Amino acid sequence: MDTVNVQQVEHKGEDRLMLRFDFNSELIGAARSIPDCRWSQTLKAWHIGNKPENLKLLLKAFEGKAYIDPFVIFNTNHNKPIKPLISTQTFKSSKVQNCNKSKETTYLKDCLKGFEEYLLYRRYSENTIRSYLGGLKIFLIFVDKHASEVTNHDLIRFSNYLITKKRISCSFQNQVINAIKLYFRTIHSIEFDFSKVERPRREHKLPNVLSREEVKQIITSPTNIKHRAMLSLIYACGLRRSEFINLKPTDIDSKRNLLVIRQAKGNKDRVVPISEKIINVLREYYKTYKPKVWLFEGQNPGEQYSEQSLQSVFKQAVRRERIGKNSTLHWLRHSYATHLLESGTDLRYIQELLGHKSSKTTEIYTHVTDNSLKKNTFSI
Repeated sequence: MDTVNVQQVEHKGEDRLMLRFDFNSELIGAARSIPDCRWSQTLKAWHIGNKPENLKLLLKAFEGKAYIDPFVIFNTNHNKPIKPLISTQTFKSSKVQNCNKSKETTYLKDCLKGFEEYLLYRRYSENTIRSYLGGLKIFLIFVDKHASEVTNHDLIRFSNYLITKKRISCSFQNQVINAIKLYFRTIHSIEFDFSKVERPRREHKLPNVLSREEVKQIITSPTNIKHRAMLSLIYACGLRRSEFINLKPTDIDSKRNLLVIRQAKGNKDRVVPISEKIINVLREYYKTYKPKVWLFEGQNPGEQYSEQSLQSVFKQAVRRERIGKNSTLHWLRHSYATHLLESGTDLRYIQELLGHKSSKTTEIYTHVTDNSLKKNTFSI
């Protein structure tokens, strides 16, 4: 799913929310559907008024079409104190040791900096660090207290606030609570009774899968050998986006037809087979582009290819082939696993290829295979 980046700006004397996203006619249509949303030639972006009612319209307009980071609701202007862009409640005056606003901001920054240093020391992934820091930031502003004054009741109030006011997803709520739990346990040595904090029931969603014909259409769609090699490799090896962009030329063992994926999710290495056909495609790409550091690089030599650009390559291929599905790049990984299962590959082996820690994660693909569905088809 595409991402819409939201940022607070002052435009023509007004407090506005600037929306940035890759060119996509569907997202442009969503932006235009918001009454107060306008295009700025100066900003080269769409923008809406920074008002509570507009945030609700924004989330509704892009629902199911793009991901809007719920944590990106804070002022990033370094010349102003940190404050919520849009608040659904009035926060109390500062209780942080009777500090003034500038000191309160410093305290908040110090809390986030200390937690970030810990997460970096423990080698958490970049995405996890960003999510955990965002969650802690919302919580500390919500409670408006010094860390030593926070109680279990504050956690319960905040959890209810996420459900009733923010209406965030179950998985996202759990992630925020985990961030708070980790921060207070490691930084302040405070243990809360999280059994009293209601956790949402886990959602069970089936993976989205493309047919073999659709995958072939998408992979062969780009005329650019670089883009074709990208999509081919992701599907042929079931790669995550982060795994793909971190590949280096030395990770391909062409003599043994193997691809080495280093320090993937959970800091685990794994090896997956790669066909001679894909190796030949990569050879053709390599001769043309001659990457310096990464297997696939951006416009500048040695520059890592961005996840946004990679997603854009996939989206363009989908639009060209007129595949009427709101598909994302990760669907190629889901399709890889499902097609292997349909071909009779052992589930345990697929688990190893995907790098899943638990077999239960891999078992979800048994619910979307053609074999299992046809086997249980009831005809009248």
